[in-house]
Amino acid sequence: MIPSEILRKVRQIEIRTRSVVNSVLSGAYSSTFKGRGMEFAEVREYLPGDEIRSIDWNVTARQGHPFVKKYVEERELTVLLVVDASSSGEFGSQREMKGEVMATISALLAFSAIKNNDRVGLLIFTSKVEKYIPPQKGKKHVMRVIRELLYHEPEERGTDLGAALEQVNRLLKRRAVVFLVSDFASADFQRPMRLLQQRHDAVAITVVDPRERDLPDVGFLELEDAETGEIVLIDTGSPEFRETFRKEVQTESSHLRRLFRRTNTDFVEVFIKPDYDDTIQPLLDYFRKRAKNRG
Repeated sequence: MIPSEILRKVRQIEIRTRSVVNSVLSGAYSSTFKGRGMEFAEVREYLPGDEIRSIDWNVTARQGHPFVKKYVEERELTVLLVVDASSSGEFGSQREMKGEVMATISALLAFSAIKNNDRVGLLIFTSKVEKYIPPQKGKKHVMRVIRELLYHEPEERGTDLGAALEQVNRLLKRRAVVFLVSDFASADFQRPMRLLQQRHDAVAITVVDPRERDLPDVGFLELEDAETGEIVLIDTGSPEFRETFRKEVQTESSHLRRLFRRTNTDFVEVFIKPDYDDTIQPLLDYFRKRAKNRG
């Protein structure tokens, strides 16, 4: 049985995301991601004005008069959410932990997909792939995906994005849209990332807590690495330490951006803010910009 608090959380996320999907994101999502192209529908008799190139010569020969092939645009997509469930998601200086924000963003994407009649799947990973739900259609399926995001209890604490991407490349046989929702605190994953982008349309969405970029002056702090358990004592009262910290974070961020540029992967940075609308704004801006560029 699923605990009642999880069901309440699922309902809260549905309510929170519904208005954004209906009023803002749906049109931009539909314009941004295209189907696989033209799909064969049927053969019918030739009519004046039909393209000569569309004639099906095999059927024409059998029937003794011209027939043409009819194609329709295949709009339907397969969307896979690849979501980081490592222990670094347990960190948070705002109202919500990083992991909770990742779940909300994933729900936003999932509801946008089903509103567009796309199939949605989920892969949850830590230092290994822990859960895979194959893509399907429908609200009932999406609610299961969201429940799994909230209810899943990770078996491991670390992060291995490379292994997750290799599994995605094995699982997806046809072109799909792959949303990677993580803080990307992982060992080098450039090679599987490049391979994924060659086969699919991958979008990386990183979730960042403000305190991961800028430490306040609060004196001595004892911090524990959520993934390794290592405990360190730091002096946030030292301007030199805070400046060194900022530079190291900037270097890591620049490295990540370069990796995504090299692999031709779209990259969206989401900073957690007190207001939900402000938090997801970079994601909405990305969809609008990409839809405009493709329009």
